[in-house]
Amino acid sequence: MSSMTRLSAPLSDVAGAAAEAARAAAGRSGVRVAELRETADLQRLCALFGTIWRAEPGGEPPMITSLLRALCHTGNYVTGAFDGEEMVGACVGVYAEPAGQVLHSHMAGVAASAQARSIGYTLKLHQRAWALARGINRVTWTYDPLIRRNAHFNITKLGALPTAYFTDFYGPMEDAVNGGTPTDRVLVEWRLDSERAVTAASGVRVPAPVVDAPRILSVGPDGLPLHDPAATRSGGSVVLAEVPADIERMRHTDRASAAAWRSALREVLGGLLGAGAAVTGFSSANCYVIDLEAS
Repeated sequence: MSSMTRLSAPLSDVAGAAAEAARAAAGRSGVRVAELRETADLQRLCALFGTIWRAEPGGEPPMITSLLRALCHTGNYVTGAFDGEEMVGACVGVYAEPAGQVLHSHMAGVAASAQARSIGYTLKLHQRAWALARGINRVTWTYDPLIRRNAHFNITKLGALPTAYFTDFYGPMEDAVNGGTPTDRVLVEWRLDSERAVTAASGVRVPAPVVDAPRILSVGPDGLPLHDPAATRSGGSVVLAEVPADIERMRHTDRASAAAWRSALREVLGGLLGAGAAVTGFSSANCYVIDLEAS
């Protein structure tokens, strides 16, 4: 069975199991996840996101209350994760095309004080259950493909897969997370009723299908990217593209190296996805697993 093949069970059965998985995850994390409606809660969400992204003074805030009010009013996904009365995480998503089939998850974040409790995972399982209950079988979002922990979380812990590469998707963003660098993003697609997603929702990390393959991109001895175009001519159908251990720290300590990594991954991952290749996993060696013959 293909990793993106839908299960044969009716969507209603998948939705019921998803709701149970979401409740179990919330119990393990020690939080309560709830949709937000009241202005005070929406203000708290904006304050939380402001703390997480640490926007520059006078800069554009990551989220504003009036927009959240409009999203709530039109039935979109706006939730918070609560530890007692404290909001420690939140997630915002909007309906996307094709209508009735896709939810786009725009922002999600967890307070620094609540890290290492799998609250982000809990929020995503709540979002999955919410979408399936409404007949939606796909959730998409974007993330910076250079951030290793996000690649691992999205691909191996949730079972989503990158499908497209966007250059400088948001334009300049002056905050502590993006650091004024080009905002390249990959679009991931989470097939909610796929074998991958169901496996991930059970708490089992989705393994990368291949780990022993030529590296088209790797970390050199000096920490800079090493690009080996010959990897695509090795005779195999799979190549690996490694990412650095901590690009966020590198942006603050060595901006030139961070820029070199942005350029290299844009060329390699962006070029291969644009040519029809497909990411099929993220390996334990911190590499994107890329199938050159996916098309």
